[in-house]
Amino acid sequence: MQRRVFHRLLAACAGAAVILVQAFTPVWAADEDADVMIQKLSTEVLDSIKADTAVKSGDMSRLITLVDTKIMPNVNFQRMTAASVGPGWRQATPEQKKRLQEEYKILLVRTYAGALSQVNDMSVSLKPLRAAPEDKEVVVRTEVRGKGNPEPVQLDYRLEKTPGEGRGWKIYNLNVMGVWLVETYRSQFAQEVNTKGIDGLIASLVERNKANAKKA
Repeated sequence: MQRRVFHRLLAACAGAAVILVQAFTPVWAADEDADVMIQKLSTEVLDSIKADTAVKSGDMSRLITLVDTKIMPNVNFQRMTAASVGPGWRQATPEQKKRLQEEYKILLVRTYAGALSQVNDMSVSLKPLRAAPEDKEVVVRTEVRGKGNPEPVQLDYRLEKTPGEGRGWKIYNLNVMGVWLVETYRSQFAQEVNTKGIDGLIASLVERNKANAKKA
């Protein structure tokens, strides 16, 4: 039931994925505020999507490549996977953790590729950022509006500021209309781990990804 609810919400606000396609844009300053970064990305990406005929026509192979190369480098994917798996992550071997990240990444890539295929005249507005300058983790709250949809869609990001080389803000969770992605998958994955173990969860993800590939 939770899986159906989440994907129905995601489909209803497909333009949400647009804001994550960050490599269309130049590299922003590492010390830039998280909301400023999201605003710049939003403007640049929305313009790029509107001008890309392949994306607008729903070329799935191009969309999958787009998401894989543009979105994922800007996400703290290990943290996202570990949080989604929950306590079972600590039980996993290094090889199992590697497989979990691989299959979870495929799942998310196809999810956002499907969302991008439905983009149509989207615009994004940001709410005031409630954070102190020294904060290392923040929530950026936005609203997405689309043609033919008078009601705005809530879209919030949890970001962390990473140090060292490649420093800057990284996304590690996403909230669509009150549904946080990590928490949604955590409840699903916990059931799999409790009944079938870590290998069972990996097998379930493999089968889900194969099914999604056939649908595509």
